This record gives sequence, C-alpha cells and structure tokens, in this order.
Amino acid sequence: MRPELIRATNLLRLNTPEAVEEAISLLQNTVYSFSMKVCGHPEDAEDTMQEVLFRSLRHLAKLKDPQELAVWLYTVTRNRCWRMRRKSANTPASILSLDELMPSDEELGLLLQDAKKSPEGNLLLAEQHHILHQATLRIPAPLRIVLVLHDMEELTTEQVAQVLELQQGSVRIRLHRARLSVRKEMNNLLSGTTEHPNSATPFAKKSKGARAKGGQRPDECRNLFANLSEYLDGRVEPLTCGQMRTHIEACPSCIVFLRDLRAAIDRCQSLEISCDSAVAPRLRAILTQEYLRMLAIPSAKKHTQFCNESPPSCLSSNERGKS
Repeated sequence: MRPELIRATNLLRLNTPEAVEEAISLLQNTVYSFSMKVCGHPEDAEDTMQEVLFRSLRHLAKLKDPQELAVWLYTVTRNRCWRMRRKSANTPASILSLDELMPSDEELGLLLQDAKKSPEGNLLLAEQHHILHQATLRIPAPLRIVLVLHDMEELTTEQVAQVLELQQGSVRIRLHRARLSVRKEMNNLLSGTTEHPNSATPFAKKSKGARAKGGQRPDECRNLFANLSEYLDGRVEPLTCGQMRTHIEACPSCIVFLRDLRAAIDRCQSLEISCDSAVAPRLRAILTQEYLRMLAIPSAKKHTQFCNESPPSCLSSNERGKS
C-alpha cells in the first residue's frame, strides 16, 4: 500500500485544518495519479479526482484503517475511470497468450547484449516514465488495471481482488500477463516497433532438451515462463523454487529475460504522475473547508477565503450542477 494513504489516515484522525489539508493533498495526488495511469487523459483524471474526493468526504471520517481507505478509494476511482475511459487505437483487441508474450530469438539476442548499449540506457528518468506510461496504456484494460493497482499503487493481491471483485488466483494470472505485456510494449516503443504481435514466438533457450512439436520449447521451459511472476514475488514453494533457480542459472537467456522482467516491475513501482499544480491548491482548499464543515470544526482563515469565492473554476460543469 502507498505510504501516502497510511499518512493520510493518520492525519485525518487529528481533525485539525492543517492536518486535513495535508491529508486531502495526499489523496488528491493518489487519485489523480491512479486515474492517469488507467485512463491516460488529464481532463478525465481531473474530473475523476474531483468527483471521487467530493463523494468520499462523508466517508473519510469513518475509515479509520488505511487498508479500508485504500480499498474504498480505489474501488470508487476504478468505477469512475471505467465509465470515463476512452479507448486507445493502440490497445489490442484481445489479451495475448503466453506463447505470444514469449520473447523471440532476436529479442533475446538483443537482451544478451551489454546493458549499456540498450536503447533505455541513454534516456532520462522523465523520458523513461513517459514511455512506461505509454506502454501501460497499450496493454488490455483488464490487465492494465491489475498492473496499476498491484505494482504501481502497491496494493496486495488480496486488496486488488477486493477492488476488482476477482479471485486472488485470477489476479495473479492477470498480473503476470500484464507484467509480460508492459515489458514487451516498452521494449517495442524503445526500439520503434509499433505493431502488436499476432503470432506466437517461442521462448528461445539453448538447452539440452529437444524442442517440443510445433517449434515450442519443452514443457519445463514453458512452465518456467508461466510462473516467473510467482518466482520473483517469492510465492513459489521452496522445492519448486530451487528447481526453477537451477534451471534459470544454467541458461543465459533465462537469466537475462528474468532480469529484464524484474527491471520492468521496478520501473512500474517508480512511476508517479502528479496533479496539475494550477488545479490542486484550489480544489484542496474547497475539499478541506467542506470536510471541516461536515465535522463542525472551525476552519483556518485561508480556507475560508478560497471557499467564499463563487463557484470554483476547478470544478467541471457536471460537478457544479451537483453542488
């Protein structure tokens, strides 16, 4: 879970104007960042942030536990995002199979080259984040939402399952495919490839075992590929983990691909998208004033000055109609 949500929960308990304002600031950034990662459009993210936080005000005082706050906030935000999201022309119509997500011989050959020669090596952090965001928006929505909630918003598998109303096993399956998909899309963007793969490519690996029929890798390799996320997240039984480690360490291609997948996950965990500085302060002041009013707590003077002005320009026309 994001530390911001834990801090916001603790601040709301203080019930002071300063603490409430800081808590709402943290919630603003959380909702906006999440909305941008899922929707990709600033206008939609701003509208979602406004509506979600106004709807949440009456519930904030009741949510004493950070986990309750996280599940509530992401559930409401997800519902709003799903209604508002716009389909991207770059998003594939269907979810790719594991075979289609396996790297080709050519791709693995490139990964085996010196990391300093990789196209990502010369990119600034801001450029990497931009490309990662674009790659995230290119993967199917059912996978994207799981990736964002788990790897970017730091929710546990159980919490993601609650937000999305899925079984935990389904969350893990989607998470693995989402990680493979975003890794592939980011590499495609870095190399200038724009087309989505439409045919299966084998998981190339120089091993002693013979290839299975149809040019695919033996079952051992395919099973390994299907469980890489479980391996990286430490969710594999010790005996199986040992077997996987032995298999990986004997194969340079497996090592480099696992390293690349791990790097993709790390990049996801570092992605942050901040709210527009022109919108955030005004909306925060209005939300703080309203929250304090609901709790019958005197507000600070600076909040009153903001809220005595006539209808806030930061609100959308729909929200002004609901006010």
